Amino acid sequence: MEAKARSLVEGNVCGEAIVVDSLSFFGEVDPEKGVLRDGRSIAGKILVIGRVRGSTVGAYVIYGLRYYGRAPKAIVVRGDADPIVVAGAVLARIPLYDRLGDSLTITDGARVCVGDGTVRVYR
Repeated sequence: MEAKARSLVEGNVCGEAIVVDSLSFFGEVDPEKGVLRDGRSIAGKILVIGRVRGSTVGAYVIYGLRYYGRAPKAIVVRGDADPIVVAGAVLARIPLYDRLGDSLTITDGARVCVGDGTVRVYR
């Protein structure tokens, strides 16, 4: 299954999905460990976010994930990525796609590939 998405930071990668409904990088992501507040690791994964919340510090948290070697392979936002997430992804060179919508069902552990404005899910 696949759907179109807007490519904000280009990159072609595949990996295991980690899905969250809503996320604030500041306070809900530990950049040194690469884990969410609930303990799930996002390091080397495709982070799929329904909605992004947060503050200007979020860009630094995303950059910190790269600095500590704990960055996700890509970030996919179902709605519009806010400017803070865009800035963080640019600084950290993490592929970022948004405007995916709800047409694809993505669950934790699914194999997801992003690239060329397309998000693909493999079961």
